[in-house]
Amino acid sequence: MASILDIRRRIRSVINTRQITKAMKMVSAARLRRAQERALAARPYAQMLTSVLKSLVSRAEIYDPVTGEPVNGLLVRRPENNVLLIVITGDKGLAGAFNTNILKAATRFLESKRGKNIEIEAVGRKGRDFMRRRFPVAEPRKAGSREPLRTTLIGEQVGVLNKIEFTLASQLAERAIARYEKEEIDSVYIVYNEFKSVIAQRLVVERILPIEHIGEPEILQADEMTFEEKKQVIEAAKGSGAGLRPKDTSAIDREASLFGTSQVDYIYEQPPRELFAALLPKYVGIQIFRGMLESVAAEHAARMTAMESATSNASDIISSLTLAMNRARQAKITKEIIEIVSGAAAAG
Repeated sequence: MASILDIRRRIRSVINTRQITKAMKMVSAARLRRAQERALAARPYAQMLTSVLKSLVSRAEIYDPVTGEPVNGLLVRRPENNVLLIVITGDKGLAGAFNTNILKAATRFLESKRGKNIEIEAVGRKGRDFMRRRFPVAEPRKAGSREPLRTTLIGEQVGVLNKIEFTLASQLAERAIARYEKEEIDSVYIVYNEFKSVIAQRLVVERILPIEHIGEPEILQADEMTFEEKKQVIEAAKGSGAGLRPKDTSAIDREASLFGTSQVDYIYEQPPRELFAALLPKYVGIQIFRGMLESVAAEHAARMTAMESATSNASDIISSLTLAMNRARQAKITKEIIEIVSGAAAAG
């Protein structure tokens, strides 16, 4: 049995750890609130952009009247031989199974596309490290290349999630669009944690190129939160100020949708087809930007939950160690009493 002094040292160590995990939980809760606000603030722009594009679809000839083929290259579908996958993970750990679940979803997707050439763009240090260990780093594949089909890591974005800017998402979208139009890649997918609120999250694999239906995400894989996970995150969110449910934005959604569904004949300064072609890349960029914002919010929620569990476990360990220390102290006292009584009896 450990001595009383050793148990006291362990108790002090666990108390210090509990203070750290409790502080980390509060920091994550504060960052989660800011991330929620930022994701919500970016929503009206995305909604209006989607509404404008829907309005242009009804006014511009986006399909050739003779052949029926799309006139814009981003709408053209072709057999998937070369695939680009954007994986959004976190830069840091201590977030429970957050990064592991994203990488598992990415691995399942890669297995489903076995036999194709897959290029990976990693956003976040955890995803970059995971992909580097498993796949070689290589230059992007050129159109018409006869290299053997394989899975490679072609790009990485590390340390950008602390302060996300639309410029980064726009650059990723521009590179993907340029390569798609050159037929160097045939489709673009994004893996991220979709975040609506603390208890409304799901892990998704979404296709962003080619575009099939504007305003309707094309989800290939979706993993919902389990009941136990929801219970844990609700317990962690108590007193943190983080919203448990998505904010009601139905009024804003209806107002934004009026632009696309209204029968008013809008006058555009540019021809509708030209305007449609200019706005479509921005639509792809806002999808990537939304994925980054929601993934960051989900990471803070996961870290808040993990730190709450760690704090609770530390309290349980302290209680257990305190009980063991009291038992050891009682045993020591009892032993000393027995020795005194035995000595007195022997002397008498």
